Amino acid sequence: MFRSLGEILPQAARRFGGKTALVFEGRNLAFDELNDLSDRIAAALVAQGITLGDRVTLYAPNSWEWIVAYHGVLKMGGVVNPLNMMLTPAEAEYAMKDCGARAVFTTSDKAAGIADIGRRTAVQRIIVFGTAAPDGMLAFDDLLRRHQGNFRLAEVDPDTLSTIGYTSGTTGHPKGAMLSHRAILMNVALTAVMHVRTAADTIVSALPCAHVYGNVVMNGALAYGSTLVLHKAFNEQAVLESIQQHRATMLEGVPTMYMYLLNNKDLGRYDLSSLTRCTVGGQTMPVAKMQQVEQAFGCPLIELWGMTELGGLGTTHTAYGPHKLGSIGVPLPHVEARITKVGAPAVALPAGEVGELMIRGPIVMKGYYRREDATRETIEPDGWLHTGDLASMDDEGFIFIVDRAKDMIITGGYNIYPAEVERVVAQHSAVAMVAVGGVPDEMKGELAVAYVVPAQGQTVNPEEIIGFCRQHLAAYKVPRAVRVVADLPKTSTGKIMRRQLKNL
Repeated sequence: MFRSLGEILPQAARRFGGKTALVFEGRNLAFDELNDLSDRIAAALVAQGITLGDRVTLYAPNSWEWIVAYHGVLKMGGVVNPLNMMLTPAEAEYAMKDCGARAVFTTSDKAAGIADIGRRTAVQRIIVFGTAAPDGMLAFDDLLRRHQGNFRLAEVDPDTLSTIGYTSGTTGHPKGAMLSHRAILMNVALTAVMHVRTAADTIVSALPCAHVYGNVVMNGALAYGSTLVLHKAFNEQAVLESIQQHRATMLEGVPTMYMYLLNNKDLGRYDLSSLTRCTVGGQTMPVAKMQQVEQAFGCPLIELWGMTELGGLGTTHTAYGPHKLGSIGVPLPHVEARITKVGAPAVALPAGEVGELMIRGPIVMKGYYRREDATRETIEPDGWLHTGDLASMDDEGFIFIVDRAKDMIITGGYNIYPAEVERVVAQHSAVAMVAVGGVPDEMKGELAVAYVVPAQGQTVNPEEIIGFCRQHLAAYKVPRAVRVVADLPKTSTGKIMRRQLKNL
């Protein structure tokens, strides 16, 4: 196994050389080319005064430059701070200031918003992807021209910090999860084992590389010789064309991506026969929609689950083992999972009972950066991590997510889990996508409302949906209203933002 993330590209270049590692917007880059380019960026950072352990922020969407910058930082011993490109300049500045970033990689359209960031933070260098940069900033392409390859890797202990990844910050300011080289390397390796990711694979992904799911996909492809066909953002037509053109063996995405693909009127025109498996994670996905994906794509849909605090996956299914739709699978090798009584983490619950999912193992973060209080609340003294997800485990050890504890709706004293209602609504033939959220109610505290996007060529009748729910759900779980919408609010990874539903 690699000792540091900086070793991934040099070893891959030696093993796979001129094989295509990355396809991005018509440009093909081989393993040895990516290795050389990231060597040049590592040398450039050192020349700019960035030293071992310094934080470097990546504030940009998917691109070949993003991958080169990421590995350049890690090669010279820096700590990567990958940011969601949808963050406003003020939100990005908070993270940069909090982690003490000394340099930032960004795009020309983002550069203007952080031009004077050096006055308020430790940032000394802003590097702009492309051939030109505003005054006082550095052009990425210029750094590539000015510096040579053959960079000597920094010697880094596997347990030292590699990444500070910020949580979504749904309550208060986001927290920086500190992840070691070992944690991310283990996640990448064990995910590859579970999914049988090899040099024979061509992977299509529009997942943001800055997100832990997309990061594991990217690093897994580079570490084990796959070809990654990367998209800047998700577009149904472009993804389908990539699968067909490149004879992809894997497609990776979140539930909304698959639902958009299912709802695309041209889906049946594409040859998807090269796919051998797809993965889905980020949020729960109704079993009815998963079955439709497997039928339409002609391959298994492997569900997975993870979080920023794990640097990627925590559980998934094996590619060749038992396959249970609706389950997030079993823990990765060398990782433990248990269901505990909410509020009593030492009390493990028997099979079938709902409690909090907890995780322990080498993939767990070191803690939250400069947040000892939050770290103590999240990681127990014996190493068990609170995930905040409500789940159950069956007799065979398969885990089923019920919902996020924070998303639970309490109506008249009864608990309603949005994901449970969404699974039922999604079974209706007129529904392409659905999200359930709570709205305030003077009498009952909260009421459940279903926000529905119609399927292609279908008309949604709210009363019909409510009647359908009455057939499959207890009376208190039936949504009190159905609102037909054109789309649902989503994060950069495609996760539905339930807390934004009330703004529709």
